[in-house]
Amino acid sequence: MSFRWLKDYVPRGLNARALLILILPVVTVQLVVSVVFIQRHFEGVTVQLTDQLARQVNAILSVEEPWLPAMLDLRVEEMTEADMPPADTRRWYDFSGRVVMRELRNDVAGLERIVLPNDQEAQLYVRRGDLVYAFMFDRDRVSASNPHQLLVNMVVFGGLMTAIAYLYLRNQLRPITRLARAAEAFGRGRHMPYAPAGAVEVRAAGNAFLDMRARIERQIEQRTLMLSGVSHDLRTPLTRLRLGLSMIDEDEAEPLLRDVDDMQALVDAFLDFARDNAESGEAEPTDPASLVRSVVADAVRSGRDVRLSGIDGEGRVALRPVAIRRAVENLVSNAVRYGTRCEVGVRLTEKSLRIRIEDDGPGISPDRREDAMRPFVRLDPSRNQDRGTGVGLGLAIAADIARAHGGVLRLGTSETLGGLRADIVIAR
Repeated sequence: MSFRWLKDYVPRGLNARALLILILPVVTVQLVVSVVFIQRHFEGVTVQLTDQLARQVNAILSVEEPWLPAMLDLRVEEMTEADMPPADTRRWYDFSGRVVMRELRNDVAGLERIVLPNDQEAQLYVRRGDLVYAFMFDRDRVSASNPHQLLVNMVVFGGLMTAIAYLYLRNQLRPITRLARAAEAFGRGRHMPYAPAGAVEVRAAGNAFLDMRARIERQIEQRTLMLSGVSHDLRTPLTRLRLGLSMIDEDEAEPLLRDVDDMQALVDAFLDFARDNAESGEAEPTDPASLVRSVVADAVRSGRDVRLSGIDGEGRVALRPVAIRRAVENLVSNAVRYGTRCEVGVRLTEKSLRIRIEDDGPGISPDRREDAMRPFVRLDPSRNQDRGTGVGLGLAIAADIARAHGGVLRLGTSETLGGLRADIVIAR
């Protein structure tokens, strides 16, 4: 049997689920105990009291002694049939009254009417021959007194204990939520101070997270240092090669100079890839629309056919402006390298930020888009390499920057220009 349909009705938050786990058993136990207690205890007590009253009524009708009703604390009056109520009377929620009526009709012969108007009094009308006797007595003679006290006590003390248990459980869950916030912040490229606390298992998970975060940061730092060091070391021999080639014949040096330029572009790409994490800085409130306008304006001044397609929404988002600017510039450079024109758009909602770059180039086939975002991957069949000297790091840098912000780089086909569509999507 599948219970997947329950997932739509189960709270998503940890605190809400904990509260549900506390409330459901308490409510279930209260309902079960209430039903069992009312059926077994109150109904049994009501039956016993009603049987006792029925014997007293039958005794008064049989003996017909004037002193007997007063001794049994019953008031008896003779009346005509016209004075008798037209029908039995009972409130619709008086469940014990239903048992009283049933038992009295079984035990008292000649019983015509039963009137239970409230919780204080009750009346019986019994026919004996041509006479009608009205028996008046207190309601607690046939029903258990204050039956609601049990329900009130159960509800009050059940709610009180649930509240106390929830407060304690919330204190136990707080370290878990703090760990979740620290992990979410780290996934978005932010370093949130965190100290393990709570139960032993939660502390163990917190310490494991701190070790993992430190190891990842150390690996990123080592990668950055290695790429920066190698790139800087390569600049010196490239400079010597360029100087040496400038002293030979220009026709013979031209192909070699092109190779040196390609190597220089590769070194610069290495440095950009290394600076991605080293110089991007901390996240700060940034206006993405202004940032994109600046990138588009710079591209237009450099002679590129780039225009702003539209800006939907306004506000500020926690971004690393230097890193986001580098990602957008890389995508714009790729767009104008492999196409003739480029359009850039921004959409800002309450939940996410989307920066879209589209071109009219050949695009990338769906089965190669994941490979295109890997470092140093050049898709010759899909992208015209004669249009530029890319080294396969543009999309990788943009994807890395998007992931550092807790977002993603999505590639698709442009519906307006027909080429590649690149979306940087970041949750707010």
